[in-house]
Amino acid sequence: MIVNDPIGDMLTRIRNGQQALKAKILCPDSKARRVVLDILQQEGYIRGYTTEILRKDISNLTIELKYYEGQPVIKTISRVSKPGRRVYAPTDKIGTVHSGLGMLIVSTSSGVMTDTDAKAKGIGGEVICKVF
Repeated sequence: MIVNDPIGDMLTRIRNGQQALKAKILCPDSKARRVVLDILQQEGYIRGYTTEILRKDISNLTIELKYYEGQPVIKTISRVSKPGRRVYAPTDKIGTVHSGLGMLIVSTSSGVMTDTDAKAKGIGGEVICKVF
């Protein structure tokens, strides 16, 4: 299956998996997806992920979703910058999500990072997604 927006596809799989209270979900592997998952894991939104090699040059990611008292840790996860409409923000225009309780994932010239890291380094970039 050809996917035009691999990160958006992964975020939808996470959202649907948590809505169905799944422990793990599968997603095709890519470097961009792994970078976003690394940030979600560091910030405590998912338990972790593993890479499963199916055959040469084809692998899947198994994402372990996280719950607290039976409720998903991620309340909302949405794509901000889409292939049809890119959203860029300079340092002073990077907002906060729910007064700092959530986060934005930003792709900068120094790599992909959270909104607080981007503000601390004084760099802006493309706003990939919003997590709360």
